[in-house]
Amino acid sequence: MTDFKTRALEALFAGFGRMRPATRQRIGAALGWLAPKLARSRARIVRLNLRLCFPDQPEAVRERWLREHFRALAQTIVDRGVLWYGTPEAVRELVTENGTELVNTLVAQGRPVLLLAPHFVALDAAATRLTLELPSSATMYTPQSDPAVDAIVCKGRARFNEVFLVSRKEGVRELIRHLRKPRPVYYLPDMDFGRNGAVFVPFFGVPAATLLATAQLARKWNAAVMPVIDFWDPATGRYHVEVLPPLEDFPGNGTLEDATARLNRDIETWVRRCPSQYYWVHRRFKTRPLGEAKFY
Repeated sequence: MTDFKTRALEALFAGFGRMRPATRQRIGAALGWLAPKLARSRARIVRLNLRLCFPDQPEAVRERWLREHFRALAQTIVDRGVLWYGTPEAVRELVTENGTELVNTLVAQGRPVLLLAPHFVALDAAATRLTLELPSSATMYTPQSDPAVDAIVCKGRARFNEVFLVSRKEGVRELIRHLRKPRPVYYLPDMDFGRNGAVFVPFFGVPAATLLATAQLARKWNAAVMPVIDFWDPATGRYHVEVLPPLEDFPGNGTLEDATARLNRDIETWVRRCPSQYYWVHRRFKTRPLGEAKFY
C-alpha cells in the first residue's frame, strides 16, 4: 500500500510539474479557497496565532491575512511539482535568488555557515533553489508521519548537487559534523519542540518556547548566521529568495537567552514584511510556561 501511495503521489506532483504556470495558479487558487473550509482546525490555529501576534490589527485585516495565508500555502504545495520534478531551468524560472555568492565565499574561506530559515510558507522553494547554487549543503528536517510522503519529501529535497538530510531525531550532533566540514547548514529555528533545549522568550510579545541551538552553534563554532528570507509573489506566481549577510555581533557577549530573544525580534521584523506568509498553521505557542493556560 505504501509503494502504491508513493507512486500515486509522485505521479500527482510530477503532473503539477509539467503543467503550465497559469494552470498551477488556478489549482493553487482553488485549493487555497477550499483549505480553510476543509481544514477548520488549522484555520482556527491560524486565526488564534494572528490574534495573539497582531492584537492591534482589525479583525477584518487578520481575516484577509488568513485567506492570503492559505492561498500562498496551497500554491507552495502545488509548486513542489516543479521543485521536486522540474528541470533546473524550470526551478530557476520559478524561483529567483540573491546572496548565495557570499555563502560560497565564506565556505571557501573555511567559515562555518548556518543558513537561518524562519518558517515562511516558501521555505521549500528556498531550500531547493539554494541547492542549485551550493555545491554541498546539509538541511535539517522533521520526518513526516506518513512514510510515503516522507520518501517523496526526502527525494525531492536532495535532487541537486550534494545534499545531506539531517533528521531532527538525530539531534544537533549531526549538524555539528557538517558545520565542521565546513558545509552550509539550512536550519529552521522557530518551531515549538517543547521545553527540552528551549527557553521562553517573546515572539510578538507572547512567551514562546524557542530553541537555544542557533546561538549555541554560532558561539561554539564561530558560525556565520545568514538569514534566508523567502516570499511568493501572487502577482507573478514566482518566488524570491534573499540570503542576507551574516547577523552582526551574534550571538554577542551576553547570555544565550538574550541572543535567542534577539533572534525572535529579528524574525518578527522579517514576518512584518508580509504577515500572511509566515507559517501560522503551526502551533507556535503550544508549550506554555509552567502554570499558564494552554492556547490551543
